[in-house]
This record gives sequence, C-alpha cells and structure tokens, in this order.
Amino acid sequence: MLISKKNRRTIYEALFKEGVLVAKKDFTAPKHEDIEVPNLEVIKAMQSLTSRGFVKTQFSWQYYYYILTDEGLDYIRDRLHLPSEIVPATHKKPARPPRPATVRHGGEGGGYRAPRGDRDDYRRRDAKDEGAPNEFRPRFGGVGRGAPLAS
Repeated sequence: MLISKKNRRTIYEALFKEGVLVAKKDFTAPKHEDIEVPNLEVIKAMQSLTSRGFVKTQFSWQYYYYILTDEGLDYIRDRLHLPSEIVPATHKKPARPPRPATVRHGGEGGGYRAPRGDRDDYRRRDAKDEGAPNEFRPRFGGVGRGAPLAS
C-alpha cells in the first residue's frame, strides 16, 4: 500500500511523541481516532515497522497496541532528523517528588509509627482482662502441633 510522505511522517511523529500508538481494528474508518490520517494507513505503516522489528504489536479487544522498540527509536529518530536528546514520553523517567522530612520520635519502640486511624481501638493495650479463663487448657489430637493426647 502506498502511503504519502506527509501521512507517514504524521504517523511516525505520533508514534515517536508517546512511544506507543493505538489503532482500532477498523479498516474502513475514514480517519484514525487521534491522527488526521486514514486508519488503514496507520495499521499498514505499523505493520511494516513490526515486520522490521522496530515496533512490538499487541492485539486485544479489537485494538492494536504498538510499542516502539529501541531499534525503532533509532530508526524513527533518523527518519525525522531528530537529535538523540529527544526521547518519547514512555522512555522518560518520571521526576520523583521530594520526600517530606519525617520526624522520628523517641520512646516506646524507638521509632516513628504512622497513625493507624481506626485500628487503635481494635488493638488496645489496656484490654488484657479479656481472653480465655485461667482454667482453660487446650488439648490437641497429636497431629500437627501439640503433645499427643494422654490415655
């Protein structure tokens, strides 16, 4: 299939910008959902890149998902005449927000304990009087844990 240079460049730019591209499996669609290019041309251009190993294809629920590989990144960068400093959005590492300074209090446990919300009422330390009575002596059947039953 012949794809015009303008449309091929538009497809490559969209793929390079995000590093991924999604196309619905609809060969008769007049245009792609995100790009002003016929959907069939997008699918066929990506099929060509897939056969050369520049794009990895995943198909699910009537949609094609195209992921740019490292070789494809170099190929498209060369085709679009871009410097090596420019990378797709999927290849950028997100900037980590600075971690807030936490204050560690001394005392029992020796460190900071995050607030537990409603669990503080569940595990009260002053509720020691609840539990099994003193005369309770469990007997185990000799299988697994515990001593065998005395006969």
